[in-house]
Amino acid sequence: MIYACASTGTPDGGPYDETPPKFVRATPEPNAINNTRKKIAIEFDEFIKIENAAEKVIISPPQAEAPEVKASGKRVLVEFFDSLKHNTTYTIDFGDAIVDNNEGNPMGNFAYAFSTGETIDTMEVSGTVLNAQDLEPIKGIQVGLHKNLNDSAFTKLPFDRISRTDSRGRFTIKGVAPGEYRIYALKDGNQNYLFDSKTEIIAYNDSLILPSQEPAVRQDTTWNAIDTLKIDTIKTVHYTHFMPDNIVLRAFKEVNTMQYLAKSEREQLNRFSLYFSAQADSLPTVVGLDFDEKDAFVIEPSINNDTIRYWIKDTVLCERDTLTLQVDYLYTDTLGKLVPKRDTLTMMNKVDKAKRLAMAKEEMEKKEKEQQKKRKKGDTLNNVVETKFFNMNVDAPSSMDINKNICLKFDEPVFSIDTSAIHVDVKVDTLWEKERFIFMADSLVPRQYYILSDWKPGNEYRLTVDSAAIKSIYGLHTNKTENTVKVKTLEEYGTLYLNISGVEGNAIVQLLNSSDAVVREQKVKDNNTCDFYFLQPNTKYYIRMYIDRNGNGKWDTGEYDKKVQPEEVYYFPKVWEMKANFEFEENWDVRSIPLDKQKLDEIKKQKPEEAKKIKDRNKERAKKLGRTS
Repeated sequence: MIYACASTGTPDGGPYDETPPKFVRATPEPNAINNTRKKIAIEFDEFIKIENAAEKVIISPPQAEAPEVKASGKRVLVEFFDSLKHNTTYTIDFGDAIVDNNEGNPMGNFAYAFSTGETIDTMEVSGTVLNAQDLEPIKGIQVGLHKNLNDSAFTKLPFDRISRTDSRGRFTIKGVAPGEYRIYALKDGNQNYLFDSKTEIIAYNDSLILPSQEPAVRQDTTWNAIDTLKIDTIKTVHYTHFMPDNIVLRAFKEVNTMQYLAKSEREQLNRFSLYFSAQADSLPTVVGLDFDEKDAFVIEPSINNDTIRYWIKDTVLCERDTLTLQVDYLYTDTLGKLVPKRDTLTMMNKVDKAKRLAMAKEEMEKKEKEQQKKRKKGDTLNNVVETKFFNMNVDAPSSMDINKNICLKFDEPVFSIDTSAIHVDVKVDTLWEKERFIFMADSLVPRQYYILSDWKPGNEYRLTVDSAAIKSIYGLHTNKTENTVKVKTLEEYGTLYLNISGVEGNAIVQLLNSSDAVVREQKVKDNNTCDFYFLQPNTKYYIRMYIDRNGNGKWDTGEYDKKVQPEEVYYFPKVWEMKANFEFEENWDVRSIPLDKQKLDEIKKQKPEEAKKIKDRNKERAKKLGRTS
């Protein structure tokens, strides 16, 4: 007799469904002409669902009232609410939104079209939308065509044909008829398909778009089903090549010139701030309605005068719960002209005086209880009153870069500085000798100062700031500080030399870190070279350049009304991992690689989403079951 126990286990449910939905039929049929139906039904061979219909499904021409798109069993139902235009091709591009109901297998790029006229338009144009300032791909921005070639069409008429960019910034506009078009990109804030607000991101092409097509051939590779590293067959596929397919649109937001007071707040007891919507040529006038404003403030405007901070000098005035101000400034009216405006503002403390006194009393009682506990334990009490100093942050690293300077930062405005109480010494052998230096305020950053000297590589320096050397507007003074720094040697750095071609006009090269942030920038010399010295070893560097057309030393955006494109930006598609005591020399033709291929994926913030693939989970299932095939 043979005896055996049945092996126990959990049924795995059988093989996974890896087959995507297949199109069966549609009403009206695909590419139907003379269609008047506003309800579309598209049927598939299995139950389906639509993922992210609002984001992925694109209907062209754009509709004033969004059509309803929904899944129902094995069908997709689309209902138009706007009247259908005569002699117009309508396209419904689903992308990869249609998936099967159970496993989520994507159908892939699927589009449906019909025409209300005698013919159906089948041409396509495609390209990429990039942020003009940093060549980042822009996801989800509308891209549209206008048959009306007047510049005003973009601001007064909705698009004739439309698409939307994917995560790579790529777009394809389908159902295009032969002819001439203007092309635009629009981050449409109010969904009316036209540019009517300075807050909207836009792009436009200076040249006309002329769609065309030609027969083409490509080689498609089929991989071996068992050994995925081996090619099974190579097929020759005939297809229609639609052009242009390499349009690059550089998107930008215009400078907001509408001036108005956007916000006012009293952040803390001794200061308040006014925030304006745009840069201004002059500061507002502030008059105290319940206090004397003469010599009452230390004023810190931003570079563009759009943010102004007022430090209240009088500590008695600081303690008041409310300050009433009259503010006079220039305001942009409905005609776009600057006119005088007067506002009355009440600046209130976030915590009123009664509550502040209560909090102070509570803190004193807490300290008294702690002292009583110490007395009971027999601890010796320290009755020395702790001195409150003017806080000074000293940026003087023990190992300092050759091209840096010592920096002093303060939390509150400085009233006076006694430079004779500041000392810089250099170590010669074992002795400290006095070193000359310059004490200078930062011209851009408030409450920031630099100590400049002729720092020698490898030398050791000592900074001493005596007590009471620097005083604040509130009477506090700094404590004594001492810092020792050693300047790095030349051998600790790397160097990068650039030979640049393809540049016309002023150009500025920016050295970037791995976060795409500017580390340093340098103007391109007359001989088209640019050099970066004192680069940190074991650090990755990237390169960006912009053409400074107006020579103001900063990147400038575009302006549609004046047909001014944003200043051109280029990336060197390479990363340098710097080495100590090493020199790199590179030749860079800024136009040798298309703009959409220049920025490396590793520093892009908009990462490309992986294309959906049918999940090959049956192989994994076979492995778990111990099967080899």
